[in-house]
Amino acid sequence: MTVQIRRLLVANRGEIARRVLRSARSMGMATVAVYSEADAQALHVREAGRAYGLGGNTPAESYLRIDKLIAAARASGADAIHPGYGFLSENADFAQAVEDAGLLWIGPPAGAIRTLGNKSRAKELARARGIPCLPGYHGEDQSEARLLMEAEGIGFPLMVKAAAGGGGRGMRLVSEPGQLAAALRSARSEAESAFGAGELLLERALLRPRHVEVQVFCDMHGKGIHLGERDC
Repeated sequence: MTVQIRRLLVANRGEIARRVLRSARSMGMATVAVYSEADAQALHVREAGRAYGLGGNTPAESYLRIDKLIAAARASGADAIHPGYGFLSENADFAQAVEDAGLLWIGPPAGAIRTLGNKSRAKELARARGIPCLPGYHGEDQSEARLLMEAEGIGFPLMVKAAAGGGGRGMRLVSEPGQLAAALRSARSEAESAFGAGELLLERALLRPRHVEVQVFCDMHGKGIHLGERDC
């Protein structure tokens, strides 16, 4: 069955939203932007066919509010939501809420995000299947005291990483013990602002790593393609 998207809401802001809006227009879709009070005059708002204010000035008050995004989609007559990247794009609860509202979610299904959208859960999955991982800590105890203790066993240099989201947000390289406490607080604060989740993990740092990535795309009809390897 072919699904026709008539009106697409982009649950993001700035250049991310503009790129998705531009692609949607080129495919003949009507477009909807959302915005916080701070972004009311932003370019993505002016370039969309319709725009709906979410209220608030911070991401926590606007772009991270699932209820407000669903309400905007319903009010605008959108039949699909594209999350862009960052914010709620890797949030399984958002994907599920979109589907539960009878809207089309542009992205991996909620179950896949729940499994792989959190780095700590992804590491557990990898280890259970015998895939080697760097030494580290990704436990439920997120107290600063526990993280400091675990770091001693991992050794330095190490990486502090936000378990949610991506794009390098909530990530800090720590070269020596005296830097760790400040790095934990800074990474957690950034992760909470960017993704609405402050869970962290620790990982032994590779100072000259090579990040090789294979991007895979699948549709809702069971077809999939990959774009080969790339240095990320």
